[in-house]
Amino acid sequence: MRLFFITILLTAYFPALALTDTSAIRSLYARCMNFSEDKIDSLDYYANFIAKESSTLNYSPGKLYSLRLHGLCEEYKGDYDKAINYYLQCLETAHQQKNAELEIAELTDLAIVYTEVKRFVEAKNVYLQCINMKSKNDTSSLLDSYINLGAIYNNLNLHDSALFFLQKGLALSKSFHREGNDLSSLYNNLGNTYFFKKEYSMALSYFEINRKRHLTPDKKADLWVDYLNIADVYIEESNFNLAKKYADSSMQIADFLQSRSKQADNYSLYAKLYQHKNDYKKANDYLLKWYNLDTAMVNNETNETIARLQEQYHARQRENEKLVLQAAVDKAIFRSRMIMIVACALLVIALIIALALITKRRANKKLQDTNALIIEQNEKLAELNFEKNALISIVSHDLSTPFATIGMWSQLLRNDEANLTGEQKKSIRKIEEATLYGEKLIRRILQVEKSQTNQQKINLEKIELNSLVRSVGENFRPMAENKDIKLHINTASSAIDVICDKELVTRICENLLSNAVKFTQREKNIWVSVEEENGSAKIIVKDEGVGIEKDELPQLFLKYSKISSQSTEGEPSTGLGLAIVKRLVEELNGSIYCDSEPGFGSTFTVVLKK
Repeated sequence: MRLFFITILLTAYFPALALTDTSAIRSLYARCMNFSEDKIDSLDYYANFIAKESSTLNYSPGKLYSLRLHGLCEEYKGDYDKAINYYLQCLETAHQQKNAELEIAELTDLAIVYTEVKRFVEAKNVYLQCINMKSKNDTSSLLDSYINLGAIYNNLNLHDSALFFLQKGLALSKSFHREGNDLSSLYNNLGNTYFFKKEYSMALSYFEINRKRHLTPDKKADLWVDYLNIADVYIEESNFNLAKKYADSSMQIADFLQSRSKQADNYSLYAKLYQHKNDYKKANDYLLKWYNLDTAMVNNETNETIARLQEQYHARQRENEKLVLQAAVDKAIFRSRMIMIVACALLVIALIIALALITKRRANKKLQDTNALIIEQNEKLAELNFEKNALISIVSHDLSTPFATIGMWSQLLRNDEANLTGEQKKSIRKIEEATLYGEKLIRRILQVEKSQTNQQKINLEKIELNSLVRSVGENFRPMAENKDIKLHINTASSAIDVICDKELVTRICENLLSNAVKFTQREKNIWVSVEEENGSAKIIVKDEGVGIEKDELPQLFLKYSKISSQSTEGEPSTGLGLAIVKRLVEELNGSIYCDSEPGFGSTFTVVLKK
């Protein structure tokens, strides 16, 4: 199923692939490189597809595309070892094919993965190799590499090396104009490098450059970073008033953005601020706030900081000897509790096992009694079912007699046809049709009880739906006129042929029309129409009757269902008509649905496949 779905997507989004040429492969590869993490399955499929098509066309870059897409797929999955393996294969193949462009791209991919898994030395070496391969005219790409190298060297605590490459990036940036956050990341990395080198005035100058660039409503997230960095510098310089001012500004932005991660970082900064001010109580409070906000961010180093602050705050209230003694007492208490817990657990398990055995025995006894009762009830039901079938057979046989009599008298009338008017002949024909139809109904009286057994025999034939619906509608015109209801029969202009059971379709239309007349007030309208749409035929019966409540629509087609809507003049209703209609429609592999609103009538639509 998934392969079928992917094939549909492939045809829909990449119609050029039907040509299986190299331009289509390049187009597919370019699109796949922009896929997000939710299209992992598609990436894997297209990578294999490109490899297969490229092999057929003897297109050597296709192998590189396939390997790179496989690597990207594994990177999205978080399986970095496999991702690195694919990227290294692609790098080696690109080198053999002397494809410098893809070789540089693969070096960048590798550096990104190495950075993600904290293998900064490998990332550094790859970025250096990448810089050596890039053209000096590609200033934008070179600048990105210098910025990334600066960040890598900072992670390696080689801040002088970081500063070297970041300054090269700064010099390079002056040769062209780059808008937005690209230069901001350069200034931010420069500020961080000087911060690590404890050259706080230089760090502050670069953070200030970014702050001034971000004083616009659409740069609040960037401005939050700038305020946080500036506050951190002032903390190190022991300028606590300014540090508090900028920390509060960043906190206001975090609250405005409703960012829990930014709020957590602010709490961490407040903890550092009050720690430097030797206010360990507040420092501890803010660290606890940070911990409670996002415990996933708590690492070993933070846990040590929390413990140290708590120790400093409670230092005057505890002595080392008491701590050692208390630890020993706690250990003994813990051991005793564990023994008690294990003993209680064993006792509880034993009780549960005993209770389970008793319950199982009782359940088995109850099951045996229930099975015996079921067998007895099934025997009684079988007897009742036999009696019911016998009664239905008797009723069917007895009802056939009056219909046979009607048929006989209508035949006698037809024998004197020469003395009859046209209207009388038409009436006799209608009587004969009704008689034949009644006899068929008697023969099929068991269909309601067999609705769940699919024992109905279907007689499929080619029928013209317009004429069938028109004929059934005309039969109901006297019934409608008796209530002063206007019956409109609208059939399609061209013939609509369907392969169906003519008798079943007739019964469906008769039930729907009968209901429409029953539930429509005098001097209203009923419309019967036939339409053709998307390879299917539709029979639509619409009335201006009493309508149906919305919450009653789900029960509309259930057997013996009773709804609040009542016939307009007390006409009888068994609650079986629509249940029979739904079953007949389903036997014809069709569907039926109803739209209705109380006081405005109902519309029943039957859809039959052609």
